[in-house]
Amino acid sequence: MTKPNTKQSHSINVIIPAHNEANSIAKVINDIPKHVEEIIVVSNNSSDATENNAAKAGATVLTESNKGYGYACLKGMDYIANKKIKPDIVVFIDGDYSDYPEELNKIVAPIIDKDIDFVIGARVKQLREEGAMTVPQIFGNWLATALMKLFFGATFTDLGPFRAIKYNKLLALNMEDKTYGWTVEMQLKAIKQKLSYTEVPVNYRNRIGVSKVSGTVKGAIFAGVKILGWIFKYSLK
Repeated sequence: MTKPNTKQSHSINVIIPAHNEANSIAKVINDIPKHVEEIIVVSNNSSDATENNAAKAGATVLTESNKGYGYACLKGMDYIANKKIKPDIVVFIDGDYSDYPEELNKIVAPIIDKDIDFVIGARVKQLREEGAMTVPQIFGNWLATALMKLFFGATFTDLGPFRAIKYNKLLALNMEDKTYGWTVEMQLKAIKQKLSYTEVPVNYRNRIGVSKVSGTVKGAIFAGVKILGWIFKYSLK
């Protein structure tokens, strides 16, 4: 079977939220397949050379002074909403080089080949570098996805940040979380709106630098509370 020409048939924009990722951001940008129409880096209150390095690597650079993963993602979405020509697909990936950006084609393939609405890059154990996910991260992912299965019959196994979604479906989700609940909010709303979804196993390695979430006790606890809060909120609706 001939692989689809994504450059001609499906336009893709990538949003990369980044807070002090000067040492990794150019690597992420350079490894994204060249057929991607636009790479949008949202510097989330960075105080290092993240913005300069991202611009040198060829990305569109935005700034968001409000600290929070969701704030950065929403800034990227707002930028796309104001473009004259909108993309067919939006891909989200972190700026720490823990994911393999060259696997973007794997992430978007179910959308292009099978008309799936939403795809998660699942960080499966056999493809995960030792130490790439902390024990709290692994447990948190298991608990969150188990609760989504219990309450909603969902088949998600991960809350992985490397994900792709049809642009029109993303808009319909009316995303609102400003911090760590962004990923689970997207998955919960996808379930509620009966979007078709699937997971694609992806490789995952130790990030460059220290995580702002799992790298601190405060960050891990806050993220856990936000994620569980979204799940229980939706279970009561």
